[in-house]
Amino acid sequence: MAKPIIMTVDDEPQVLGAIARDLQARYRDDYRIVRSGSGQDALDAVRAFKRRGDAIALFLVDQRMPGMTGTEFLTEALVLYPDAKRVLLTAYADTSAAITSINALDLDYYLLKPWDPPEERLYPVIDDLLDDWHANTPPTYEGVRVAGTLWSPTTHAVKDFLARSQIPYQWLDLEKNEGARALVEASSTGLTKLPVVFLPDGTTLFCPDLHELAERIGLRAPAQQPFYDLVVVGAGPAGLAAAVYGASEGLRTAVVERDVPGGQAGTSSRIENYLGFPHGIGGADLARRAVTQARRLGAEIISPQTVTAIRVEDSYKIVTLDDGTELRSRALVLATGVETRTLGVPGEERLLGASVYYGAAASEAAEYSGRRVVVVGAANSAGQGAMFLSRYAAEVTILVRGEGLESSMSRYLIDQIEATPNITVLPHRRVVALTGEERLESITVADASSGGETELPADAMFVFIGAVPGTDLVRGLIELDDHGFVLTGTDLLVDGRRPRGWTPKRDPFPQEASVPGIFAAGDVRHDVMRRVASAVGQGAVAVSLVHKYLETV
Repeated sequence: MAKPIIMTVDDEPQVLGAIARDLQARYRDDYRIVRSGSGQDALDAVRAFKRRGDAIALFLVDQRMPGMTGTEFLTEALVLYPDAKRVLLTAYADTSAAITSINALDLDYYLLKPWDPPEERLYPVIDDLLDDWHANTPPTYEGVRVAGTLWSPTTHAVKDFLARSQIPYQWLDLEKNEGARALVEASSTGLTKLPVVFLPDGTTLFCPDLHELAERIGLRAPAQQPFYDLVVVGAGPAGLAAAVYGASEGLRTAVVERDVPGGQAGTSSRIENYLGFPHGIGGADLARRAVTQARRLGAEIISPQTVTAIRVEDSYKIVTLDDGTELRSRALVLATGVETRTLGVPGEERLLGASVYYGAAASEAAEYSGRRVVVVGAANSAGQGAMFLSRYAAEVTILVRGEGLESSMSRYLIDQIEATPNITVLPHRRVVALTGEERLESITVADASSGGETELPADAMFVFIGAVPGTDLVRGLIELDDHGFVLTGTDLLVDGRRPRGWTPKRDPFPQEASVPGIFAAGDVRHDVMRRVASAVGQGAVAVSLVHKYLETV
């Protein structure tokens, strides 16, 4: 396969030679470095690359060029290569144009001249962008292939798992791809066990469960040690933050995640208000960066692996996994987050994963191009999902139980929704039934303001309606509130009395549960702000409290 291309464009020969030299020194083994002295010549080359099917990973373009500015070049080039990363090379006087381009072109970065030393000012930026490009660019003809139908729940489960794991795959829709259909029909099971997953080594999997799939593609690895200083259950933002801080501070740390690292935040199509990302970041990208960081610092990420039991012997916390493995630790952080609440309406179970989805379902959104979709919910996750779906769907309707979005959604999202012409918000609405046998056809909606019911035609429904805490594992082990969230710290004290069975001669630490040495972080805790930044902060604080606890045992 031909190497992907890094293209740099500058009309000043000296600058062009210098940037090309630095790019060659770092990236020539994995990329073709293509240089051009004008925007128009570069655009001609881009058109030729497109005709040949070559991949362009990144454009690095000078802003101030005669005849065609850098932003003008990128505007045209990105029509042909919309997924390529884009960096604008600017002088200090041109920074206003670069900042404008962040919104107009979704510019990834602007680089000020000079960029010496490149080890500090060039390579870290380009490395990060190329990593993102690789993580989000599907293979052209190599790699994992998934054959199935849009209306197959098991096919959706596999596609969703691969997408959230950021494993590139090629989707073969058996209703549209005659060659793929013939290939599957000729297999031993035909069309009876979907999806069919073709692996690069020639292995074919028929309707694989996610554990088997993870093992075959190298995602799942067993625990490396029987004993740890810290075990974290759950790899959402809180759990991954605990992993990063625990490992970086010398604790032998393992994180166990039953699904894909990232938690609910990992399913978000775009997080706009997380500090340090001026034009937002996808939830899956944020999770990937956190996992990479945690592993680099020495934490083990054990995923996908389900925790089936947690118990305490003396001061040790023992976690049992679904393969029978037991992990012992001195301390435990519970970061299991929350699980999506279902609607519980007629027709829901039959259509789940086959046009009815919980979360943004990024793997399926493009399949509903030009169609009508409904989003149920009024929190930030619903707003982010609606904005993502509006890129593809002809109509996006948001159903809200309350009077509107103002009481539950961030203002920046409301502004974006109001400015998007194909999104409609319907307040005082509640889903009461779903119609359709193999796929959704319409939704019966109750209007609380009028008392009546209407039929809303829809091709798909995406549900974001809150959640219940993932605490079944510890029910009976630690104290929970009436809704199942973990009580910690001062919330455990009743009239100044410590919780029943509490033996240390101290009050529980903040974020410490009713069993000494078990801590909670993130959405699973009672009465906390449910935001990504808050969860990350709690994960970090939990580790500092773990250190305090370990000093007492």
